Amino acid sequence: MTSITVVGSINADLFVLVERHPLPGETLLGRDGGISAGGKGANQAVAAANLGATVRMVGAVGTDAYAAPATEFLSAAGVDMSDVATVEGSTGLAVITVSESGENTIVVVGGANTAVDGDFVASRREAVESAGIVLLQGEIPASGFSAAVRLATGRVVVNLAPVIEVERADLLAADPLVANEHEAGLILAQLGVADVPASEEAMASALTELGFASVVLTRGARGAVVAEGDQLTPIPTPSVDAVDSTGAGDAFVGALVHRLAEGDTLVAAARYAARVGAFSATRRGAQGSYPSSTDALPDVD
Repeated sequence: MTSITVVGSINADLFVLVERHPLPGETLLGRDGGISAGGKGANQAVAAANLGATVRMVGAVGTDAYAAPATEFLSAAGVDMSDVATVEGSTGLAVITVSESGENTIVVVGGANTAVDGDFVASRREAVESAGIVLLQGEIPASGFSAAVRLATGRVVVNLAPVIEVERADLLAADPLVANEHEAGLILAQLGVADVPASEEAMASALTELGFASVVLTRGARGAVVAEGDQLTPIPTPSVDAVDSTGAGDAFVGALVHRLAEGDTLVAAARYAARVGAFSATRRGAQGSYPSSTDALPDVD
């Protein structure tokens, strides 16, 4: 089994459930709320580990009370946390509002994740160099992202969310680049494309034309598109009654790298990941909604 090292963020999620999202300047009463584990890096690490992957986490938490809930599911999933540091200050924080329709809005405060810079990653080079797959997102400093890409000897998978400015050559090392339709447009603009295509298929093709070996463009309830060279493959997703979409995209990415580590083709891995992402949307929260290897996943109609 190929090992996976995730270099990324670890957050505590403060969530509130509302009937609908508030308008600017409006105060609403929430129906429920709480604290759960989050961070795109941790989410994806937990999603992969829950499914049976061997996962190592490189990241940081603070010295505050949020560090324990932020790492609860990482520990429970069996993620190797020997390269997770505790740094002075606050743990990364995400404030999430979830409406009755299952749609969410998220504001992220970096906290300890801002310590995961180039020097931090270089000091944990063995964790990166020894990995068969290195998985990266956009919630750490660009220098940490670049250091991880340059130290990687295995396959590099990038989910540049949020879209941050990184070195062009480092970004193009992604195989695949995973992005939703909004992120894909921002990445194309970052790479100098003046007229961003309107359709997801055209965006995926434009990204491969820029030099990406492969692209997975996710589009929520409409599934995904896989681009490899000039080949485009639509990926359907199961139809489910969504309860909370928080972390569903991360469930997709974690499942994708798990199946790539098992030797699947990118298309086969994406088909499996779509089912895992759909499963996640039927439960509340991020990491607590992710399936294990024994859970029954929804099928495509």
